[in-house]
This record gives sequence, structure tokens and C-alpha cells, in this order.
Amino acid sequence: MDTLITAGRVLPRPSAPVRDGAVLVRDGVIVAAGPRADVVAQAAPDAVRHDFPTGTALAGLFNVHVHLAFDASREVLAHFSADGFPVEDARSRLTSMLRSGVTTVRDLGDRGHLGAAVRRSFPDSVAAPRLLVSGPPITVPDGHCHFFGGAVASDSAIRELIDENAAAGADVIKVMASGGQLTEGGADMWESQFDARRLSVIVSHAASHGLPVAAHAHGADAISAAVSAGVSTVEHCSFLTGPRTFDRRDSVAARMAAEGISACSTSSRNWRVIVEKLGEATAEAMYGRLPWLEEHGVRLLAGTDAGLPGSVFDDPVGALELYEWLGFPRRRILEIATEDSAAGLGLSAVTGRLEAGLAGDVLVVEGDPLASLAALRNPLLVLARGRAA
Repeated sequence: MDTLITAGRVLPRPSAPVRDGAVLVRDGVIVAAGPRADVVAQAAPDAVRHDFPTGTALAGLFNVHVHLAFDASREVLAHFSADGFPVEDARSRLTSMLRSGVTTVRDLGDRGHLGAAVRRSFPDSVAAPRLLVSGPPITVPDGHCHFFGGAVASDSAIRELIDENAAAGADVIKVMASGGQLTEGGADMWESQFDARRLSVIVSHAASHGLPVAAHAHGADAISAAVSAGVSTVEHCSFLTGPRTFDRRDSVAARMAAEGISACSTSSRNWRVIVEKLGEATAEAMYGRLPWLEEHGVRLLAGTDAGLPGSVFDDPVGALELYEWLGFPRRRILEIATEDSAAGLGLSAVTGRLEAGLAGDVLVVEGDPLASLAALRNPLLVLARGRAA
């Protein structure tokens, strides 16, 4: 079955906009994207047609750091403990992400392999985001997010948990390299939970299953150790040394860029509240790591830590507006949210662009997101592998 989308603008890539364009999707795969006449000529006579003369078609967005087990409320941990394994709730959260334009999601921490269960709950005939999952993250006893069930105290326990996660369908192994603010007790955000040797054990054993490693790392020392160990992505990547002190290390950023290690800010739409609370000077010191990483050539990924208090699942634009506040051009912001995030997750040959042979992950919005990111708040059509949300 052919689906033909015509629009006032098509962004095969954010850097190459096409006026009066079209996208043709056949059996879930993009056949063509570009000038209207060229694409329309390839469509079957009975193609399902959608015309958006004032809209823009672009690749579906990414959110590479979410927690479907959490509900984004202030009582998130109490609700998490009480709810057990809320597959239907998590499924609803994933669906809300799709309707907001997000077609690829990476869940980086659950209990009981909830993410894998949610993925199985969608029949092939139903539109759903592509969902990558980690299962329970590796942490230390009573460490950050120990309540997910991934606490380990030895190398053998690390390998056993990785084996279990891989067998349950994990696409990535998550490790809590530093502490975090969600968990009472244990290491502070800037303090390390694993040394470089243990992190190397994790990376090596994950690799034996063909799996990358995502490292939660706020602390500068934890980031350095994770990069030395060869993780694939650094989540948060805050370079903290204390409650409001930072140590951005040029050598670490240079190594990340050279080795293709990506960074995800995990900033949600809450960033405005944080700017108000901390003041612009401190906020700029904290969020300034993002343009600094960009200057060093580190690939940035779009992720919001959705599920944490106030980090809702259906507002990817609110998070992306942080980059605009920091001075990023809108073209770069759209690249981060699509093709760069695809590359960071190893999905460049699958999605992230409107290109023949890639999955039919298409977002159509009213207006032009290159002129205003607010256009992304007005989805007109979302296709996930060719299926309409």
C-alpha cells in the first residue's frame, strides 16, 4: 500500500529543505522524498493521499532517554512502588509520545523488563514508536535507582545481570556510573559508583552480546571513567564536582568526539523552572556544557528523562527549546532530534531522515519548524513505519 504525503515543505534532512515537496511510503518504507512532481510520479494510482499545503514533513523525532515505568508526578516513586508493573500505563505513555511526533524511543531503566513487555503488547498492525529498552540498570547495592532491581556487588553479578537483560530483549545496557538526585542515600550526583575497571567489565561483557552501554554520569570523574571504558552514550554528562560546581574536561570531550561517544542532556521542558530557580548565571554554567560539547564535536542526542517529576512524555518541543535559548540554530536542533540521535543509537541505516530505503517514520506539522520550533507543537500527521498514529 502506498501513502503519498504532499506538503509545502519537505525536510529530507534539516539542512536540505525542499519547497512544494512530497514523501512516498510503501509498505512501511520510504520510496522517495523530494520535489512533488518527482515523487508523485512514482505513486500507485490507488495511493492513500494526504495534502498539507502549509505544512512541513520531516523525519519523526527521537527521545533517547525515558522511563516508561514512571508517571512524571511529584509522587513518582510512591506510585512506582504501588503500581507494580503497569504495562497499560506505560503503553499509554508511549502512545502519547507518538502522537506528539516522537517515532523512536529509548527506555533507560525499568523493573521486571517492563519496556520489553510494552513492546510486545503492540501488534504489528498498530502504530507505535520504535522502542529500544535497557531493562534494570546496573547499580551498586542501595545505589542510584536500586529499586529497579539491578544492584550488583561483584564482577560475576554484573555479568549475570547483563546476561539476564540480554535474554529478556535488551537493546542496550544501562549503568549508573554516578549517583543521582532521585534516590535518597547513597552517592551524590557528582560521586562515582563504579571505577574504570568495573565499567570496563560492563562494556566488555555487554559487547559479548552485541550490546552498547549507556552510562548515567553526572560527575566529572564518572564521565571520564565511562569514556575510558568505552561506553556508547553518556547520559546527563553534567561534569559536576559538587552541588553547583563543574569541571568540563577538554581531553574527555575530545576523546568522546574522536571515539563517537554521544552525549544526551536529558533536559525536559523543566529547564525554564531550573533557570528561574538557579538564576541565569548558574543555569548557563550548567547548560553551557551543551554548546561546549558541540564545539568539541561531540554528537548530541535528544532525550528528556521523561517520567521524572514534571518531565512529561508529550512535549518534546519544550525540551528542544533549551537549545534555542543556548543559541543553537533551529537547523541544528532539528538535526539533533532526528539524524544525530539516529546516528548515536546506531540507527542511521534505519531512520532519522526522509530517504529512500529508510523506515516510514514521518512527522508532518503545521508551519515551518526552521522558522519557529513552535511548529512542532502542531502535528498534522504522524507515521511510524508507515502506520498512522
